[in-house]
Amino acid sequence: MDIQTLAVHAGHQSESAEDLIHPVSPAIILSSTFQRNPDGSCPGGYLYSQINNPNRSALESAIAKLEGARDAVAFASGSAAMMAVLQSLKPGDHVLAPLAMYYGSRTMLGGIFRQWGLQTTFAPMDDLEQVSAAITPATRLVITETPSNPTLRITDLRRVAQLAHAAGALVLCDNTWSTPILQRPIEFGVDLVLHSTTKYLGGHSDVTGGCIVAAEGCPLTESIRHCQVVGGAVPSPFDCWLLMRSIPTLPLRVRAQSAGAAAVAGFLQAHPRVATVHYPGLPDHPGHRVAASQMELFGGMLSFEIAGHRAEAMAVAARAKLFTRATSLGGVESLIEHRASVEPPGSGTPESLLRLSIGLEHPDDLIADLEQALSGLP
Repeated sequence: MDIQTLAVHAGHQSESAEDLIHPVSPAIILSSTFQRNPDGSCPGGYLYSQINNPNRSALESAIAKLEGARDAVAFASGSAAMMAVLQSLKPGDHVLAPLAMYYGSRTMLGGIFRQWGLQTTFAPMDDLEQVSAAITPATRLVITETPSNPTLRITDLRRVAQLAHAAGALVLCDNTWSTPILQRPIEFGVDLVLHSTTKYLGGHSDVTGGCIVAAEGCPLTESIRHCQVVGGAVPSPFDCWLLMRSIPTLPLRVRAQSAGAAAVAGFLQAHPRVATVHYPGLPDHPGHRVAASQMELFGGMLSFEIAGHRAEAMAVAARAKLFTRATSLGGVESLIEHRASVEPPGSGTPESLLRLSIGLEHPDDLIADLEQALSGLP
């Protein structure tokens, strides 16, 4: 089944003979608890909404099917999802993580879990020699993020998975930026896929959530589910319903946003006030060949560096009119953000860098907006 069709139907249960009505749009089951049968059993297996809820079950089923997997575990945020994975490891275990990654995950590894006894090495995941050298006998998890945030470095998922598995380690890929529409990491040997469902899966900047998708046989699946239930960092039924409402349009949105990003990247690359454009769809991007081999399109995210410094980058962001100056990404509206100013000291993000999330506006209008914003530079 084509993923465009799957996005419309995944997670929607077939009607049963006992149903009195058959809504096309699924109902929101807000109840925190569920009545038991006279014999004490739970109809449908639902006991208490921290443990499970029909809306959450539908969402987990839908995301698992989109990623080509059997199991998915939904959380209240992408950070909560990552937290559950790391909590499933043991003190003394070693994690290999990318130098270029979402700063929240980096802070989690370097702060909370370092105190907890987890050992972490950060390495450039697009350099296979350094990846191989950084894997130790204690390595239990290799984290990848491709394209990376915010510099869009590309990881060869198949090769990294081979290196990790040869050492007995699992591989997690943060697939938030690509979505399963453009990239399905499990097909390349990845064991765990992470999504901040706040972003493209939500798609409308009105819901916060996260999800872990597990390949069949992944040994951490039950532990991650246990962390979800015991820790209680679960999405509300309404949040799950909002995500299920948005997923049917995911293929159309992501493909349109990818086309828009490609047009904007081409414009920026030719602009005299732009020093560097980070977008894997550009033929001269160092990860272009690998990205083309594992992605359908190159995504709706890009970043660029001004020919200048912090002040010039901030000025361009301030002059943008169609681009909303805000954090996050993946919504229908285009966003612009000076990343270094919102990341902690030492993040490594260049002060001249601006990150763009391309929405559903016409690319010509977005290009015109960037042109006028850049034209104000001396």
